[in-house]
Amino acid sequence: MRSQKGFTLIELVIVVVALGILAALAIPRYISMYSQARTSAVNGMAGGIKAAVALARAEYYIIGSTVAVTVNMDGTLVACAAGTGIPTGTAAGITAALQDTSGFFIAYVPGPPATAAFSPGTVNLPTCQALYNGTTGLVTVTTAGC
Repeated sequence: MRSQKGFTLIELVIVVVALGILAALAIPRYISMYSQARTSAVNGMAGGIKAAVALARAEYYIIGSTVAVTVNMDGTLVACAAGTGIPTGTAAGITAALQDTSGFFIAYVPGPPATAAFSPGTVNLPTCQALYNGTTGLVTVTTAGC
């Protein structure tokens, strides 16, 4: 007599059901982690922007001129507002002050010329961004759509 090797249909069904239950539990947690990671990345970028503004303003006051419109931050010229030293909301301003070479954040100008927004990834997400105001130097974080 021949002995047969393999799985019965019942055993295969049980394995498929078990994998389905595990997937149903794991996928929502993974989606939540992805959203939390993007939210944390935007909050981290906002902190980086605030630090870049503080460093640019410190450099501005160190040079001692209230009419200067650029500061030299480690070999990178940063466009600033005369009198305040706040980096402008342009590529030559806040983007240059950040010196971000990671490529993870995309910078774009969503509205007024003095405003720059930074979204994680390669897509502009107005509901998941750090918005920089080049007039006041303030950063607003929006994470509702991360």
